[in-house]
Parts: sequence; structure tokens; C-alpha cells
Amino acid sequence: MEREDMKVLNKGEEDEMELQSYRLCRWRLALVGLGVLFTGGFLLLLLYWMPEWCVKSTCCRTTARDAQVVLLRSTDEFRRWFLAKVRVMLAPGRNPYHSLETQTTSLPSSPTSASPSLANGYTPHPTDGSPAQDLIRRYADYQPTQIRYFTLHSTTYYWNDNLQNFEVLTGLEDRELSCSELHSEHSTGLSSNQQEYRRLFFGVNEIAVKVPSVFKLLIKEVLNPFYIFQLFSVILWSADEYYYYACAIVFMSVISIATSLYTIKKQYIMLHDMVAAHSIVRVSVCRANNEIEEAMSTDLVPGDIMVIPSNGTIMPCDAVLVSGTCIVNESMLTGESVPVTKTNLPNPSQADKGSDSEGDQVYTTEGHKRHTLFCGTHVIQTRFYTGELVKAVVVSTGFSTAKGQLVRSILYPKPTDFKLYRDAYLFLLCLVAVAGIGFIYTIILSVTNGVPAKTIVIESLDIITITVPPALPAAMTAGIVYAQRRLKRIGIFCISPQRINICGQLNLVCFDKTGTLTEDGLDLWGVQRVENGSFHVSEENPYKESLVKSQFVACMATCHSLTKIEGQLSGDPLDLKMFEATGWILEEATEEETALHNRIMPTVVRPPKQLLPPEPAVSTEQDMELYELSTAYEIGIVRQFPFSSASQRMSVVARLLGEKRMDAYLKGAPEVVASLCKKETVPEDFAEVLEDYTKQGFRVIALAHRRLESKLTWHKVQNINRDHIETNMEFLGLIIMQNKLKAETPAVLQDLRRANIRTVMVTGDNMLTAISVARDCGMIPPDDTVIIADALPPRDGQSAKITWRYADKPGKMPRSEEVSISLEDVCHVDEPKAQLLQHYHFAMGGKSFAVIAEHFPDMLQKLVLHGTVFARMAPDQKTQLIEALQGVDYFVGMCGDGANDCGALKRAHGGISLSELEASVASPFTSKSPNISCVPSLIREGRAALITSFCVFKFMALYSIIQYISVTLLYSILSNLGDFQFLFIDIAIILIIVFTMSLNPAWKELVSRRPPSGLISGPLLFSVLTQILICLGFQIFAFLLVKRQPWYEEWTPLSDACNVSSWSHDNGNTSENSTELDDHNIQNYENTSLFYVSSFQYLIVAVVFSKGKPFRQPSYKNWPFVICALSLYVFLLFIMFYPVAAIDDFLEIVCVPFEWRVKLLIVILINAAVAVVVETFVLDVVLWKLVFSRDKQGSYGVTPASAALPPSQGSVDVWGRKCLARLCCRQPTAPKARYMHLAQELSVDPDWPPKPTTTTEAKPRPENGSSYQIVINS
Repeated sequence: MEREDMKVLNKGEEDEMELQSYRLCRWRLALVGLGVLFTGGFLLLLLYWMPEWCVKSTCCRTTARDAQVVLLRSTDEFRRWFLAKVRVMLAPGRNPYHSLETQTTSLPSSPTSASPSLANGYTPHPTDGSPAQDLIRRYADYQPTQIRYFTLHSTTYYWNDNLQNFEVLTGLEDRELSCSELHSEHSTGLSSNQQEYRRLFFGVNEIAVKVPSVFKLLIKEVLNPFYIFQLFSVILWSADEYYYYACAIVFMSVISIATSLYTIKKQYIMLHDMVAAHSIVRVSVCRANNEIEEAMSTDLVPGDIMVIPSNGTIMPCDAVLVSGTCIVNESMLTGESVPVTKTNLPNPSQADKGSDSEGDQVYTTEGHKRHTLFCGTHVIQTRFYTGELVKAVVVSTGFSTAKGQLVRSILYPKPTDFKLYRDAYLFLLCLVAVAGIGFIYTIILSVTNGVPAKTIVIESLDIITITVPPALPAAMTAGIVYAQRRLKRIGIFCISPQRINICGQLNLVCFDKTGTLTEDGLDLWGVQRVENGSFHVSEENPYKESLVKSQFVACMATCHSLTKIEGQLSGDPLDLKMFEATGWILEEATEEETALHNRIMPTVVRPPKQLLPPEPAVSTEQDMELYELSTAYEIGIVRQFPFSSASQRMSVVARLLGEKRMDAYLKGAPEVVASLCKKETVPEDFAEVLEDYTKQGFRVIALAHRRLESKLTWHKVQNINRDHIETNMEFLGLIIMQNKLKAETPAVLQDLRRANIRTVMVTGDNMLTAISVARDCGMIPPDDTVIIADALPPRDGQSAKITWRYADKPGKMPRSEEVSISLEDVCHVDEPKAQLLQHYHFAMGGKSFAVIAEHFPDMLQKLVLHGTVFARMAPDQKTQLIEALQGVDYFVGMCGDGANDCGALKRAHGGISLSELEASVASPFTSKSPNISCVPSLIREGRAALITSFCVFKFMALYSIIQYISVTLLYSILSNLGDFQFLFIDIAIILIIVFTMSLNPAWKELVSRRPPSGLISGPLLFSVLTQILICLGFQIFAFLLVKRQPWYEEWTPLSDACNVSSWSHDNGNTSENSTELDDHNIQNYENTSLFYVSSFQYLIVAVVFSKGKPFRQPSYKNWPFVICALSLYVFLLFIMFYPVAAIDDFLEIVCVPFEWRVKLLIVILINAAVAVVVETFVLDVVLWKLVFSRDKQGSYGVTPASAALPPSQGSVDVWGRKCLARLCCRQPTAPKARYMHLAQELSVDPDWPPKPTTTTEAKPRPENGSSYQIVINS
């Protein structure tokens, strides 16, 4: 029954959730109420922490249609629970697109309409009632409809009777309108009533980032389980008269809560200010009666027609242009501050019959980006027709917009799943289990000794508060805060501090190419023209008198999207460089000139006068104006088909002044342009010339031209489909652009490679250019083989297939011969497989990646293991690649310049944006330095922070266990540590040490091994357990040894064990405390001995755990820690060997003989020596070598450190490791990380890597479950 009622929301999307429906159950509510009373409110807290328990204990299952409460669970790896209350509103119609004008009372009502409860005086939820009631009163004859909905994470889900499920209303895209329908149905605008009605469903058009009040944040923070535990501890200590320590913990908690509140509040305010800057503006809206009405942007709903003002605006919603043209700055979304030209959505219904009817596609914001104005982007200026306005139809509003989705992902991020945090909870549970043992032990001991019931309760509960350290969260946060401050000093800003620890685990970093590895701008290297089907010699510059009237230069001067903003040429940097190389001048019509014509005045380009041929002498009879007209050489750009990354080209239709026929010019990726040209115009050696340039790392753009038919008039050109223009072109030649590597790139990549961190290139650029840049920067070593995977989707009944080809190595012979050489290398040379595995890399394009991801999912995991170059990747494919790498257990970093990288930066474990623009809001880290030198710095700081977290956690665990041992031993003689002894240990020793031991800066270079990712790992557990045993052993030894001393007797205020001259003075002081002695029995020889030993033990483990190299600077460079530790050592030795009555009274220590103090010092020194030897020699030298030997990355593409050693030394190292493994009884185990497991499998696979003459086809093979088979081509 439960499975049948379970619904799935947002199926196939990132925020997919399972939904279970419930209704309130009164008898269960009553039982829970009683439980809350009997537990003193604790049950209520438990239900607050566990929403699924809350719903299941107070509600009964029901159908989704009748639900009052819904319980949702995410389907991702985190499986988080959410609950939401289902609300009801009344509306005049069933959905937002319902036409109020056509509805009558005779319409059959939907299943949700007019239920009997309405007749019985049902009132909707008060917050939603008023606007709906106004509309219902206005349409009194209409049948009111009951609409059920709930809100979660700023998204409203409405019940849909047809789907029998809840759905999100995003806007006009829900209706799947074609472009012609969008023009015909939404060209007149909405009436005020329709707008108000739609607003019931879509809500106010505002990305509302509500800044919670301090009180709300405080309640939420205080109800954290740990603070509740602290409150319990404080109450318990107060009951036991431990007032000072209770006050100290309260003080620490208040500071911790205040800091946390300040940080959270500040982040909310920053986000609110960022969003509020453009969320509310005044807009002009077209109404159904052709009137223009001023309104607030918050009133906009999908379907409204918004007038874009000529002086520009900041878009308050997502809208599609239906008339006019806009110049837009989209840096908020893309990270590129390059103005983009947006044209009006083509209307296929108005196009000529001769034009392509396939142009009437379903409108989507993704597919029609060039016509869509996105929320938050800045419209700089508009171009318009005479008497016509630049209009845009509102597509989506509020959180449904592109900007809204970005803000929502920041407001409700996925939790960071990191082993450290999961292990921390497990460790705490272990401490709780230890506390449980102590709890039972204390009760049994106290009962057998006849201790009063009140004391039993207090002391047994006290052992729990001792075992789980209350200062743990503050201590764990300290290291991260210090790391954040150090990162800020080197220009790296962090908005997600918890990610710093995760960056310490990164073992693979993806880099964008343009603007990240290479310089942002492109320089024109040269041009290579084509005439009569063959290439000319390459020329450095087209700025020549002989070329000024050539079609090649005309194409360079016209085929671009440049515009003038405040007199300055602006647009794509590539277009800018190309146009500037011609030396031509661009002129745009002014607003006044545009107003005189029925259509947009064309943009005109012309060469400078000095490039035109010399003018003949003008006779006086000639009409001057006619002469100027005949000699002027100007080209007007009549229509522009903007660049699209999907088609990889752009084109324009232009007309030379005085010519009747028009010309089409095309520019784009060489392969695409060549495919659109007549074969006879493309040189035979085109592929070789192109490959030669791309292998050298140049970016190549091809140009083409076509003379259009005379029947194509100006009007026809405005409505024609671009596919009619972009065909049968004449190939003009190539433009070669140079994209230089940034100076820091090779050195940084070498550092990462040395540290066994894989590097991967993810770019939108050409494949061969990307491979060339990867070789130049050292990502692919010169002698390594690159295998290109070309995947084709299934077609004509054939299954999908991958063809493997080997790219040239630089300086080798042509590719046709290279294949045979590669085949020889692979098949006939007797080379060890393991060595070969280290020398190949996969490269693939975005199209191949999509085909492989869909048809070869098993193969994709193998390919990403050695995939180094991913070219022509779309933004969503970059995100998919990050997910694929994470799917094989890589810790993935992503470094991009913010352009199209937002999704990948957000999804990676550590995303670093090199752009300080608003797009960097999506990235956890933003670097001020515009190069990749920030990547090693971040990883080093991450490793230092991670090791600091381990040190602090281990130290806090030892602190609680040492104190637990002391208290447990003292309980056996019905004693305890004194109030001020607790205070001294917790404040003077623990807090000072914890906050200074976290100050070690990162080690100056990246080493080839990574820190462990979790606390539950061999070395760390060994470290903690051995130190616990050492401390336990020495405390028990001291505890038993003191009783064997000849002077030992049960201590009383009259005891005289040390014969100090000031004894009478001491005696007087202690006798005053005799009442306290009767209550708690604090003062005795056992207590004093254990206090001395345990105090030194805290300092010993602090020094032992505070490790430096290879991840942090040595502890002796951490001056605050050194000074604090030395001061405490000196103070403890001082009070031990030179008793001061006031201090002894304060700490409730008793006087012991000098010989015993010397013996205690010897015990402490032996304790320190054993602790240091076990931690530094046994753990660091023996165990860490064994553990980290499994973490070498040689098996998946990175040469291990041992490979660089001489043969004899390498064999000795391996032999030594085997001996150690046998010694420790360590059996060879399968690696935990999936990528290592795959590497092991592939090392014994005879068909891997694929040979250059093979094709892999997607065919199901049930006998082995594989989804592909390899076919050898003949």
C-alpha cells in the first residue's frame, strides 16, 4: 500500500524527491502530547530533529489527493527528509492559463471543484484568501475551484488531477508553445483581470531572500543537538555546585552562538542585497486593449508583454523578445562581460512559403537563448522600428527564472558529504558508548558503597558530560577559520568554509582552457586565403590596398555581432580582433535616423579612405554628389544570424552600396563551414592544413561567401530561415588566431603532477587545439599517446559506435603512418602492460561524450579514468563530466573563469572561480589572481586544515578519555576532581592549546601523498588507541604506585606527609575545607597524583598530535602554540616542585613528599618518551608507509614516486614494503576507491586500451552483462 501511494516529484531532475501523503490523526497527536509532557519536552525536540518521526507519529497514511501533510525524501545519496503542510486556496479557474472570459457556471467541474466542504463555509488559508476572494466576488457566477498546494524550498507544487500528482508551474514553457503560437497567442498582452488571476498561481515576481530575524536564527541555532547537550551539562554541573565551569561553558557557548549568528546573518544580508539590487523596478506593460500601463515588476506574470525601454534596464524576469533587438550584458549568468546581441524570436507563420517550415520549433529558454532576456541581466540599449516598441513576452518569474534557480541553489545547497564529518559522528557515538560503560560502572560502584541517591544520579550523569567534550565544535571550527583567514591573505575568498577541508582531499582538477590555462584575448596570427580551390601562402595581415575590395576582407568586416556603446566598439573579443585587423570603420544609425524609416537602418561598414584606390580627377561639370555616391565603398549589414554554440557558426546578409543583389557571409568552425560550401571551392589539402594549425595550438576560423539571388528582397531576407542562406557557399579561407598560455600555467600543472594530482582539460574549443594546448602546458607529456574517441549515435538501424583513432605525437610522421606505428607499439612490442598504461590519454568532443554517456555508460567510467582532454563541451556536459568523475570516487576540483562553468564549479568538491563577477556566487572559492596558481595554494591550505581537524579531533578525544580515566579511577575511592581542577584543565590547558595548535600554516609545497579522508582509518585509529592505552597505563600505574608508598595513608586534614616548614600554614587552610571534604572527598593523595600526571598527559598528546611536515609547517614555527605549551609546562613543574599555598588551596591539591614528586616526574618523562616513539616512529615510519603505498596513482595515469628511483632502490623499497605488510599480517585487499579498482581491472584486460583499428559497438551481450562489444575493422 505504501509503495502504491508514493509519488515522485521532479522526475529525472537534480531535486527529484519521493512523496508520501498523510493526514493528521487525533489519537496519535494526543499520545505524542502526553509523551512530550512526560519527557519534559525532550520528545518534542527529538521530533523537531527527525521530521520523518514527527509525521509518522502524528499522522496516518492517505492518498496524495487528500493529503494534509506531505513527507518528502530526496532520491540522491543524502536521502534527506522534508515535511510540508498542504494548503488550499479558492480560485475562479483550475489552472493559470484558464480563460476567465469563456468560463460559465454550466462548465463541468473538475474533481477538485466545489467540494461539499465549500458549501459548508470552508475558508481557505488566510494568507492566500484575500486576492482569490476578490476575484471570486468579481466573477460571482463562476464555479470556484479548490486548489491544493504546498511550498518547499521557495518552490510551490500544485495538485494536478490529470497527472494525479503535484507539479511545479514554471511559466510559459509548461505549455510547450511553438514559436508561431507564442507570437499569435501572446502578441496582445493580458488584461488586468487575467494578470491578477495568474498571479494567484505564480505569486509575486520577486526572488525574495528573506533575512530571518535574529530571534528566529537564535532559536534554530540553540535547538542544535549539541547546544541542548551543553544545556543539560550546565544544569547538571550547577546541581553539583560546579558553578565556575558551568559559567565558563555558558560563556563559550554564547560566544560560539553569537559568532555563528553573525556569520549566517551576514551571508543572508549579502545574498539579499545582491538579489534586491534589481528585483523591483518600474516597467511598462502592454494590456489587451493595446494600452501601455506603468506597473511594478513584482506584478508581472508569465504571458505579460513588457516594453523594454530604449535606454536599457535590468531584467526583472525571463522574457522572450518578440519585436526589436537588444544589446545585453549577461555577466551575471555567464561570467563574460561581453555585450551580446539579442534578436526577436522568428515568427515562422509570417515567413514566406519558400522558407523552411521546420523553423517552427517548440520554444525553450535553452534552445532559444539568442532571443531570450534573462532575469538579472543588464539590457544596455535597444534597437526598434518606427512607431513600434521593443517588446518581450514574460516567460517565467520569481524563483522559476535562471537567476532564481541560481539563488535557490545558494539558499538550499546540498550537504557536503565528506568522510571526516560522518566519521566524526561515529567517533562521538563511540565516546557515548564509553560514557555508557562509565555510567553503569558509576551506578554499580555507588550503590555498593551506599552513596545517597542524589549523588549517584549527579555523578553517573556527570561521567557522560566528561566523555563528550563540550568544546568540540568550537575546537573543530578554529582550524577552518584560521585556514579561511590565510586564504583571504593570498587573495582566495571562500563562501563555504566547510569545503576547505574537502579541498585537502582533491586528487583530480579540471581546468577550463580559454581564460584559465590560456590568456583571455586572442591575437590574429595570420590569414590564409583560398582562390580557385587552392590555398594562398599565409599572410600576416589583411590590411592591404590590394585586398580591400575582396570578399575575404568583406566577410571579416561584416560577419560579426559588434555594436557601438557610447561611441566604443563592443562585443565578442574574437570579433573585435578580427574587425580591428581589417582597419575598417563601423557606423550605426542614430535613434533620429531610425525614426525616419519604416525598418531598422542597417549597420554600415566601410574601409578607411587611405586603403581605397586613388581617385581620378573630378571634372567641374560632374555632379559632386553623384560622383561621391559612385566612388563610395560601403557595405550595409541587412540581417544577422547570431552565433550559436550548437551550430558553431554565424552568418550575415549584407549589401554593397549601389548593388541590387545581396551577399551572404559565413564564419565558424572550419569543419562546419567546409561542409556548407561547394566541394570544388574547398581545397583538397584543407584537412591537412587545418590539422597542421590546430596541432600547433592555433584557433582557426573559416570564412565563406555566397551571392544571393536577385529575387531575395529586403523584406524576404528578414523572414527567411538561415538554412536557406547557409548553403552552396564559396570557401574563402582561414583566419588563424593565437591563444597564448598564461606564464604560470606550465609550472602549476607540473607541481600538481608531481603531487600525484590528475589534471583534466574541459573546454568549448576545438579538439586538436585543446590537445595541442594540453601538450604545450605539460598536461600530456610529449611521448604519451592520445587516443581520440569519436562516437556516433544510432542511425539507419545501426547501433551506436565508437571509432578509436590515435592523434599524432609532435614531430612525428604523418598520421596514416602513425597508425601502423601505434599498432606495432601496442601489439608487437614486448612491453609490460603496467608501463604502457602510464602513457596514454583519451580525448573526446562534447557530441561523443553525450553519445558515450547515453549508450556506453560502462565505457564512460573507463574513459574518465584516463580522459585528459574534453573539447567542445557544453556547460551542462561539464557538470555531467564532474559527476562522472565523482562517480568513480575522485575528489574533483574545478577551476574556471566563470564563463559557462557555474554548474561545474558548484558541483565539484572544490570549485575555484577566477572571475570576481556575480557568477562567482555559485563557486565556493573565488580567486583574485586571474591564473591557476591559486589551485595548489588552495589544496595545500585544504590539506593543512584537514590535518589540523584530525589533530584537534584526536586531541579532544584524548582529552575527554584522559579526564574520563582520571574521574573513573577517583570514583573507585569515592573521590573526584575538584571544581577548580576541572576549570584549570578545561580553560587553562585545553582551550588555550586547542586554539593555538590550529595555527600551523600549510607546508610550502605539495607532496605526492594525500592525508586520509576520514577518522576511521588505520593510522588515525592506531594513533588514538595507542595513546589512550599509554595514558590509561601510566595513570593506573601512578594511581596504584601512590598507595604503595611508605608514607601513604588515607588523607585527612591532619595528615603530614611532606614535612614542609610551612605545613602548619597549609594545615590551617585545609582544615577550613573539612566540610567540603566530607561532601566530595576531593583532597587526597590519589587525586593530587592523578591531577599532576593527567595535566602533563594533555600537554604530551598536544605536542605529539601537533604534526608538521608534510602537510603543515613544523610546530616550532607556530609561536603562539610553543609559548603556551612551554608556559604551561613551566607552571605545572613550578607548582609541582615549589608548592604555593594559595595555588594549592585554589586547585585543592595536597602536599606530597619531594621524592614522590621526583618519581611522578620520571613517570611523566617515560610517558612522554613512549608516546613520542609510538607516534613518530611506529606510526609515521611503519604504518603510514603501508597505508599510503596503496594511494599511489601510477596505476591510473600518474607516475608513482618509486618509478623515478633507480631499479635497485625501487626494488628494495617494494621488498621492504612487502616485509612490513607480512609483519603486520596485512593481506592484499581490493582498493576502496572505485577508480583504483577499475585501474586494476583494466591492467589485466587484453583489449584495453583500444587499438587504432577497432570500433566499439553498443550491442547488449547478456552472457557477460556488458553493454558493448569490440569489432576489429578489416
